[in-house]
Amino acid sequence: MSESKNRMLRIFFVRHGETVKNIEMRYLGIRDEPLTDKGKQQAFHAAEALSQLPIRMVATSPLRRAYDTAAQIRKSCDVELRQDSRLAEGSFGRWEGLTREEVIQLGHPDAALLARWESDPACAPPGGESILNIRERIIRLAEEMRDEFAGSSVVFVSHVGPIKAFLATVLNMPLDYSHRLFLDPGTISVVEWGPHPTLRLFNSHAHLGWSSA
Repeated sequence: MSESKNRMLRIFFVRHGETVKNIEMRYLGIRDEPLTDKGKQQAFHAAEALSQLPIRMVATSPLRRAYDTAAQIRKSCDVELRQDSRLAEGSFGRWEGLTREEVIQLGHPDAALLARWESDPACAPPGGESILNIRERIIRLAEEMRDEFAGSSVVFVSHVGPIKAFLATVLNMPLDYSHRLFLDPGTISVVEWGPHPTLRLFNSHAHLGWSSA
């Protein structure tokens, strides 16, 4: 194996399975919501697919929807499961539980802040967390995992915000463009993280079937 390959970490990003708020397209944030029955099936199929690969470790957001997804993967892959708050979704503060349209209907100040949040990575929802901060914490985790598992494959079970922030970094694109990326529940994205980051797979439904892609 080349020195360059030895310095790479292959990360399988799994977005947690479906929840009710996901179906309703609401800002769920750090609220703890369980998986739907469909979400549990998505977790099972993701675990089944990943069990065929040489996974070394599974790290997960501590939020229930992610942890329950990760627990299925850990069981199938028979590896260590670690909880890490850096994989948690960003807080939407006062907007949690609302749809985008409901935020706009709160009035001009919230609508204006929403527009700014969607274009300024340093901007945060009221009482929430900016995408810039989310990116910083997940990159720190990826660097730590690369030091520990270089040349190997790991799974990160997380949420829309952290995954898209990381992928935007891999693609060297402005963070506000991450709003143009769409991640479905239970899907898998794959990154090689190292001196020359590479996106190998994005929002894959292969293990779920393609009917909802």
